[in-house]
Amino acid sequence: MTLSTRSIVVAGLMIAVATVLAVTGLGYFPVANITAEATIMHVPSIIGGVLEGPVVGLIVGIIFGINAYIRFVGLPFFADQPAWVPVLVLLVPRLLIGVVAALVYVGLRRTNEVVALALAAMLGTLTNTVLVLGFAVMLGLLPAAVFAAAAPQALFEMILAAVITVAVVVAWKRIDTGRGSSV
Repeated sequence: MTLSTRSIVVAGLMIAVATVLAVTGLGYFPVANITAEATIMHVPSIIGGVLEGPVVGLIVGIIFGINAYIRFVGLPFFADQPAWVPVLVLLVPRLLIGVVAALVYVGLRRTNEVVALALAAMLGTLTNTVLVLGFAVMLGLLPAAVFAAAAPQALFEMILAAVITVAVVVAWKRIDTGRGSSV
């Protein structure tokens, strides 16, 4: 597998954005529900995936995964668990966000590129939510009711990811949205 210079540059840029979001805390914001925080940390992985493919999406997702692991490994329900449990719950789902987004985008972009971008962002976000909560429920760390409690936040994160992804990628690729020109 060989990455083009463009793919490396896009990956580097998205890694830089993800790192800034992680280090400054701007990638997380408080919400009043069971999770206590919503995030946009997954968006650079989605953008990397739709711009340059699943490998770049996966590479950028590593930053979110590492940050999530460092940020949340100390939660009480990980205390008596084997070392692989927090890795599975906190790291692995983040690796797949950009991969899913890239595959959705590639599959749908010929029909309507803006819709493909929005759906890629929403399904990439949903991948994160479903896998993190799904692994936690499967391993007995959280009750299955957590899905209902987290649903409003998941919907909010999906919409936010779609808006940001469409805005950034449409501008980046100079996609004609049919809204005319400013010239």
